[in-house]
Amino acid sequence: MAIDPQFHENREQVGEENGVSVWGPVDEPEELGIRGTHVAVDFDLCIADGACLEDCPVDVFEWVDTPGHPESEKKAEPTHEAQCIDCMLCVDVCPVDAIDVDAGRTA
Repeated sequence: MAIDPQFHENREQVGEENGVSVWGPVDEPEELGIRGTHVAVDFDLCIADGACLEDCPVDVFEWVDTPGHPESEKKAEPTHEAQCIDCMLCVDVCPVDAIDVDAGRTA
């Protein structure tokens, strides 16, 4: 299963963390929702392999701890999504399709 590219229409924004929008549902630690808007990461799919952090030419992502999550206990958060240049490298390298980038969605 991949991130829902229409999450901003299908989910409710339930808050903000580290300056990044959080889209629910959220029921920590098992269900963490989607983080970001322009650059969105489905925290419930993310396995923290680090490919997006390594390949992003403008350092959009930062590691955040997510203790107790069944997929991984850290996630790549799009903390600097305003820096995104829409190159789509992160989308291309994510092995679990947990990232979606859409310039039409603004943070």
